[in-house]
Amino acid sequence: MPGRQIIEEHKQHMDKSVQFLQTELRSVRTGRASSGLVENVMVDYYGSRTPLKQLATIATPEPATIVIKPFDPASLKDIEKAIKNSDLSLNPIADAKIIRLNIPPLSVERRKQLTQQVKQMGEKTKVGIRNIRRDANKQLDEKEKEKLITEDQRDRGKKKIDNLTKEYTEKVDVVIKTKSDEIMSD
Repeated sequence: MPGRQIIEEHKQHMDKSVQFLQTELRSVRTGRASSGLVENVMVDYYGSRTPLKQLATIATPEPATIVIKPFDPASLKDIEKAIKNSDLSLNPIADAKIIRLNIPPLSVERRKQLTQQVKQMGEKTKVGIRNIRRDANKQLDEKEKEKLITEDQRDRGKKKIDNLTKEYTEKVDVVIKTKSDEIMSD
């Protein structure tokens, strides 16, 4: 049935939007060390830009320290350079085979800035979810005009899409609140 397919397809898009937000939020700094903070830093490795997580093991042995151990010791300088050039404001300390990153505590002002940044990311995701709703409603209208679904089926489909939109918007709110609380605590 075309109506169910449209709803299921758009539900998957909404789910991917929330997952993408969660992935993006991993790179937002909190007061604690997290491998997610640096795993997507792009490193120039033999002429191609490669995410750090593909070049090294990343561990957090202490709450305020990240340890990066490259698979290829020759890439140590490239990784160090990429971290220095990133917008993380971290100073890597390179030993013979590893890089240490000490995570300094955040000031209250910086915590507030990061919380605002997180809220903006959440709003962008909500806009994306509402756009998915709009597209789904448009497709349902088209299917009804083509006589592939009845008017009642279209209306039920729109109601389901509205409920999904509300559900996923609330999920975004929960994700944002959790991350904001994590940033402000410590």
